[in-house]
Amino acid sequence: MGKGGSPLPETLSLRAAAVLLACCLVLPVRADEACRIAFDLGSSGVRAGSTVSDATARTDIDYLADLWADHHLDISLPATAEAFNQLPRQAGFPPDCARVAGGFSAWRMALVQEGADELAGALDKLHRDSGVAVLVIPQKAEGRYGYVAAQGRLGGELRTTHILDIGGGSLQVAGRDSAWGEALGQKAWNRILCNQLRPNGHPPCDFREMSLQEVAEARRLIGQRLGGLAAEIPGPVTLTAISRPVSQGIHPALRQLAGAGLLEGASVDAAGFDLSAVRIAIDRLAPLGAEERIRLTGITPPFSAYLLSDLILVEGILTATGVRRLEVSELDLSNVPGLLADERAFAWARHYGCYLDRLRQLGEAAYDADPAACPSR
Repeated sequence: MGKGGSPLPETLSLRAAAVLLACCLVLPVRADEACRIAFDLGSSGVRAGSTVSDATARTDIDYLADLWADHHLDISLPATAEAFNQLPRQAGFPPDCARVAGGFSAWRMALVQEGADELAGALDKLHRDSGVAVLVIPQKAEGRYGYVAAQGRLGGELRTTHILDIGGGSLQVAGRDSAWGEALGQKAWNRILCNQLRPNGHPPCDFREMSLQEVAEARRLIGQRLGGLAAEIPGPVTLTAISRPVSQGIHPALRQLAGAGLLEGASVDAAGFDLSAVRIAIDRLAPLGAEERIRLTGITPPFSAYLLSDLILVEGILTATGVRRLEVSELDLSNVPGLLADERAFAWARHYGCYLDRLRQLGEAAYDADPAACPSR
């Protein structure tokens, strides 16, 4: 989801978002859980919110760096337990609220890399240390959270069928009735491309002086990785990008290139850009060194290191969905409102031992199982 630590604006408070999500996702809030706290475990930190307050609190934890160091989420777990204890105090939440945490891209990756048994054991210890149940949330559920929250924030300004949310570890293309996701966030895709094209490099690779052959290979790779997108998202599709890799990287770079007359025939304006602008920009920027790219685009670190891989990623998404123009609207969204309204998540928190058993058996699909089928405690 969109990054940043500022509270949600008054136009969509956490409480209002919870009601909206509960309505749209058919996830009723239980009467005995009038106070809920939810923790969004993103790829780079923890964010907390509650149904009884519009305050939010967050702390930075680099889960992807932890996972990529040795294929285990381990070093970051004590800091996570501390965040579960400290963030509600910082935000002034009541101490006796029901609590649940959603683990997203890094936690889905950990499930694959560590294996279900090891991750379930780590989550069990984290629960004993903090009292908070961490669920591995499937990408489709995350996509639903994002679309409804974006709709609540933008209202009538959201005129597209779907949103594009590029995080650090994963991306989602999500609408009201369909969603698709993959572990192809900004950092994850750059790392894949770096390992494939520059195996002696160290991510993030800025892909300076990229050859025509490397560009062609990158396009082939992203085409393969996005092969299932069209089947999951039936057309016609229109898209609004809501995250900073586009709003603070690609879009301003394209506007500067267009202003310099370097994207002839392409359409770029304050609200978005078309596919041809992305294609021309890739071909113009690929052969250049880092300093020349920064001069032409005005994009500086950290976004400059990811600019070319981000462009190739977005080109692949637009091609796969048949979208000719991408609208842009930066939003500071999190998964907190979705979690607060998610009855299934809080039901699993009440049957957490059973959830961990299902996680060992079913992997990510444990979330979609029925908590009511668990043995009585």
